[in-house]
Amino acid sequence: MSILLQFIGNWGHALAAALFAALGIFILRRRDGEIEPRLLAGALLMTSCWALYVSFGGVGQSLSGLGESLRNAAWLLLMFVMLRRGPAGRTGPILAIGLVYAAVMGLLLLQSFTDFVARQLLNESELHRALVLLSLILRMMTAIGSLVLVHQLYTAWPVRDRGRVVLLLATLAAMWTYDCSLYAVGYFALDHMNALYALRGLMMALLAPIVAVGLRKELSGRIQLSRSLTFQSLSVAAVALYIILFTAATVLIELIAGPYARFMEIGGVFFMAVTALILLPSPQLRALWKVQVAKHFFQHRYDYRTEWMRFGETIGRPGSDAPALGKRVAKAVADITDSSGAMLLLRGDDGRLVFETQWNWDTDFPQTPSLSRELAVRLEQTGWIIDLEGMQGDAGIVPLPDWVKGDGRGWALVPLIHFGKLIGAILLARPPIDRRLDWEDLDMLRAAGRQAATYISEAQGQEALNDAQRFDEFNRRFAFIMHDVKNLVSQLSLLARNAERHADNPDFRTDMILTLKESVGKMNDLLARLSQHNKGRMEEPRPMVLREMADGVARSRSRQHPVRVTGDAPPVMADPVRVEQILVHLLQNAIDASGPGSPVELRLSTDGEEACVEIVDSGTGMTAEFVRRELFKPFSSSKTGGFGIGAFEARELAAAMGGRIEVESKPGVGSRFTLRLPRAPEAARIMRKGEAA
Repeated sequence: MSILLQFIGNWGHALAAALFAALGIFILRRRDGEIEPRLLAGALLMTSCWALYVSFGGVGQSLSGLGESLRNAAWLLLMFVMLRRGPAGRTGPILAIGLVYAAVMGLLLLQSFTDFVARQLLNESELHRALVLLSLILRMMTAIGSLVLVHQLYTAWPVRDRGRVVLLLATLAAMWTYDCSLYAVGYFALDHMNALYALRGLMMALLAPIVAVGLRKELSGRIQLSRSLTFQSLSVAAVALYIILFTAATVLIELIAGPYARFMEIGGVFFMAVTALILLPSPQLRALWKVQVAKHFFQHRYDYRTEWMRFGETIGRPGSDAPALGKRVAKAVADITDSSGAMLLLRGDDGRLVFETQWNWDTDFPQTPSLSRELAVRLEQTGWIIDLEGMQGDAGIVPLPDWVKGDGRGWALVPLIHFGKLIGAILLARPPIDRRLDWEDLDMLRAAGRQAATYISEAQGQEALNDAQRFDEFNRRFAFIMHDVKNLVSQLSLLARNAERHADNPDFRTDMILTLKESVGKMNDLLARLSQHNKGRMEEPRPMVLREMADGVARSRSRQHPVRVTGDAPPVMADPVRVEQILVHLLQNAIDASGPGSPVELRLSTDGEEACVEIVDSGTGMTAEFVRRELFKPFSSSKTGGFGIGAFEARELAAAMGGRIEVESKPGVGSRFTLRLPRAPEAARIMRKGEAA
């Protein structure tokens, strides 16, 4: 071995030893008491000890081969524990793969015994040479078996969690690929192994940072053994074909290249190792391999039993740490087509499909992404699954909104229909291998969509029942409140009458009487509204002037907080009492959210056939998640002592008058609540004439 190669070999292994030792110590100090982190630390430290011994003692020493076997055994033990501790609960497949682990461990013991016997013999003997070749074969078989187990562990790991282990497994695959290539070259050209031995230390040092990046994510995850035997067998055959081709290439290099054979072999080893490191983690390559196997070896694309069991397991996942039902439904449908993400949209009161949640589809959405009412009606009437690429090219279909076109990942829209009624839809992202939907996809997605709709519909029914029960409890509590308020009104009425007869100070008496009478009047109004005979019936809508109403509400709060009214709007058809109630609710919320001296503005305007009142503040603001999920949810309040029904009641009152409330908010910037009400017919007619002129 040349001085340069010896220098590279010694210091490359020393660098690898330092890096792996640092990683092992870091894991021991920072991880908890679970077995996987401890085994990982042990494997890293064992790798460090092996590299350190090779750095000082060389590969020809008796303990170098034993150290390599212990290193391999430590990594295989970690892989088996990662597989076994997964809550798959299927002892059959785990027992079968456990036998494979045991076989590879047996190869390690056998090669160590072979090395021990060979070192007791003279180097020139035929038996010694035969044992050396046998040891190389055993090491090649160990590397091949280890690569098969790495592949099996990768395919068994859930798709959503593979990012946690992909770098670690890719590192092990590169390590054993290099080993397999090294011993294949040694089998055919034993004299040329020294250079590859020297470069192995440098290669291991380069792999250590990859392990460090992979360790930033958790190791443990749920194990799902979902790959078929055919897929596994063909993967093993591909690894074997790789070994055969590489050994054949080594022989040809020896025969043809002459003095340049050594450099070509080194280059080939690096090329194969880097190629495996790049291609093995690739989701596109894996998806393509899966498609080709299904196309050429099976009658159908899907294993329907496996897919349906996985679908049910994903949606019905128990435990407090399980994601929300909507996210589980989106993932379950996306897993069927190997889509990279999915979005769940539920049908709102206005008939649109409104964003509810997403799985693996992180991007900047508008605050309330939605699909049009026309598209929802089409899905409900036909029940068809829509290919979005084909939809964009068909002028006769309802166009997609800009946020879908801008994202560009939409692939298919799956309707969720329950007893003939559309309750939502799932937007699927493109799979790693872009392809068109076929009849098997449509059948699977249609069945999955109907099953998912059942789950969501039942959950919505249960939530509505829970809300009704909370409303019932709310009414029961107010029945006791009414009794107390009635007694208080009686006492105040008596006090007012006594004050008229006995108060000596006329000014004090006048003010006291006015105050008490006003309080009595307000509490009598409250009693009338809470009475069981008052059902909250609304008056018939009639034309009313919004500017006068806005000015009155602003004046009533002007002593509490600065309020400005700007703009104007045409008359609207509404119940004035209810409109005042809505404005008071929204204005009070804006005042509560604003800082002292920060004015709240009421802006009046016109938008088509609707009159608008915007309540704008520059207060604390709200997140888009809070607006979608909590703001209009009854009995959900962020204010201390609040009942959480103000925003809910305002939205219901607006909807009863044919209007609606829109919200725009950003934390730290403020909020904008927009009340939209239909204009009075006469005002709308005059406005249209003005526009025509």
